[in-house]
Amino acid sequence: MKVIFLGTNGWYDTGTGNTVCAVIKTKRWDIVLDAGYGIHRLDKYVDGKKPVFILLSHFHIDHIAGLHTLVKFRFKAGLTICGQKGTRRVLKQFVNRPYTVPLDKLPYPVEIVELPSEAEKLPFKVKTLPLVHADPVLGFRLALDGKTVTYITDTGYCANALKLARGANLLITECAHAPGETNPGWPHFNPETAGKLAAEAGAKRLVMTHFSAERYHKPDLRAKALTLARKQFPKTAAAKDGLAIEI
Repeated sequence: MKVIFLGTNGWYDTGTGNTVCAVIKTKRWDIVLDAGYGIHRLDKYVDGKKPVFILLSHFHIDHIAGLHTLVKFRFKAGLTICGQKGTRRVLKQFVNRPYTVPLDKLPYPVEIVELPSEAEKLPFKVKTLPLVHADPVLGFRLALDGKTVTYITDTGYCANALKLARGANLLITECAHAPGETNPGWPHFNPETAGKLAAEAGAKRLVMTHFSAERYHKPDLRAKALTLARKQFPKTAAAKDGLAIEI
């Protein structure tokens, strides 16, 4: 199983990266984590012969802006978009005229699944829990090819994040805040928090992504964040667009 980070910025695109998106390539499915503008690279890694699933953590623009590019793809085995309660209503408005090509006009079938109530419709196991943010956010724990992948973004440290991360083979967290930064009114991880969560959860490996475009405007700032996170959890990596890892 391989994970490829297609976009690693939070908030907006810069020369450092596109907004957040990653793809998990499994034997039977291609599973996309969020749909920032990094998703425009998806056809470099996904041919559409396997079913494609997009998991949306929430509806902030940097996590869904790339849905505008769906018309460029040819997902012959179909696309399923998964998100929290209300996803059908939000996407009917956002992925529709006059903004972009409607979902029902794309050149392949699209289904929407709302989680957790419709999780049984998915062919793989996924556990979702609400996270702590300014707007509702879901965290995901996926059981795939005998491995566990946890995806946690746009949240402060919370009990549900720890529950989802416990023992994960790969833990993917955000790192939007600068080292030492906290903001209770706009909860996000800083690198120390990401490392702390991985250590307390007993995760096997940590990759940080969703670096704030404003705070991490140079690659060496991500390198500094990586150094701090590794003090808490040595098996940490800082994602950059195009990073591919095997699980």
